[in-house]
Amino acid sequence: MAPSITELAYRTMQQGRSLAGLVHKQLSTKVMEVVAPDVVPQTQPVPEAMMNELRQSLDALHELDWNDAQAGLYPQSLLFDIPWLEWAERYPRVWLDLPSNWARRRARDVQDLPDLSNRDFYPDYYLQNFHHQTDGYLSDHSAELYDLQVDILFNGAADAMRRRILPGLHQGLKRFSDRSQSSLRVLDVATGTGRTLHQIRAALPQATLVGVDLSEAYLRQANKWLNNAKGPLVQLVQGNAERMPFDDAGFQAVTCVFLFHELPADARQAVLQDCYRLLEPGGVLVLADSVQLADSPQFDVAMDNFRRVFHEPYYRDFISDDIDQRLVDAGFSDVNAESHFMTRVWTATKA
Repeated sequence: MAPSITELAYRTMQQGRSLAGLVHKQLSTKVMEVVAPDVVPQTQPVPEAMMNELRQSLDALHELDWNDAQAGLYPQSLLFDIPWLEWAERYPRVWLDLPSNWARRRARDVQDLPDLSNRDFYPDYYLQNFHHQTDGYLSDHSAELYDLQVDILFNGAADAMRRRILPGLHQGLKRFSDRSQSSLRVLDVATGTGRTLHQIRAALPQATLVGVDLSEAYLRQANKWLNNAKGPLVQLVQGNAERMPFDDAGFQAVTCVFLFHELPADARQAVLQDCYRLLEPGGVLVLADSVQLADSPQFDVAMDNFRRVFHEPYYRDFISDDIDQRLVDAGFSDVNAESHFMTRVWTATKA
């Protein structure tokens, strides 16, 4: 059957976003080579076979994204829900931010952060310029550019990757099918700017949603994005994911997206154990992060280049870590995992 106009629009939009991300990265690299050649990262050439596999994997992700919307796991409108005007206004600031990024690379300064009166509130591993980005995760400037930067990084696929948590979330919450959706509580850990919570709210419009994050600035951005006249309020709380400020067994589902690769190993385990504490028996944890060497060895060069280009001090350890075993060690059962493009998604149940 021929694709509908809506499907063609979705696929055309995704192709355009992918091309825009590639063009930006190629152009910004060329500018760096001319203006700041001494800070150009030493990356490995990507084999043509890997490039073909990456394209096929990206196409498969978009196919699955479209099919899940068609199946009703989330509304079709979510596929097109992108803050184009906001991103267009902020895009020049991405370019204007590059010189300070290059200066940090040149100085090997990964702790170029704003003055903090409550510095002791943050764990030491958090006080860094992840990705070499200005202010780390500790300013409104950083929070305002983050979603656009991530979308460019993943060639327009960031939202489709985030949405891979929604099938597992729906499936896990079936254990509570005897309850009304409005009685269900879902916690998003390291919610950042609230982009994942936005996806969850579209899929579970009546559920009570809560987000927790260490960054006050990112929570302010999430509040602007989520808590407006368009939908029910989302509760946003500042806290450390290693010991979150919530009572035991208060949630039926916990999600966590793109956090674990930025944690040292002991913090990963602590976060999993606290997620287990917060879940009601029968509750589901859905975790999404980078693919790993064990499940996606064909993308090893891409993974290695990622850590070379960006300041990601724990990424090499993460891609070799056994997250399945960590989940079991935290007490979870029914651990399952699958990979989509550059994202791996784990689901696990609290017995």
